[in-house]
Amino acid sequence: MRLTNFCDYSLRVLIFLGMKNELSSVAEISEAYGLSKNHIVKVVHNLSKLGYIHSFQGRKGGIELAVRPEEINLGKIIKQIEPDFDLVECFNEVRNGCNISPACRLKGFLFQAKKAFLDSLGKYSLADIIKNRGALVQLVS
Repeated sequence: MRLTNFCDYSLRVLIFLGMKNELSSVAEISEAYGLSKNHIVKVVHNLSKLGYIHSFQGRKGGIELAVRPEEINLGKIIKQIEPDFDLVECFNEVRNGCNISPACRLKGFLFQAKKAFLDSLGKYSLADIIKNRGALVQLVS
């Protein structure tokens, strides 16, 4: 299983905002991670729509977390951001062209693996990731 870059960048933006705990800019985040400013703008827009961050326009504008890090569940946010978790073709009933799908047991095994993956991440929050805030800040400064 692989998360999309969009999901990865979304998590990195949340980590950055959580560890800085102050108003930050898209440019600052982009520079800290060496990522395209355009990508970060799209990520910030989506995280704002989902209610995870506040975005302020203007000269004194910026972005910050809208909720406490303890309230940002990793499993939940990944489910919201990832477009799908179709590990194999037969997960998608509309586009399933696999002719052994009705009798194949692989789908069930992979579904259990996907559920275990998301359940495991659901045990953690952004607060768990940023417990070593001091070390993280040094790496992006």
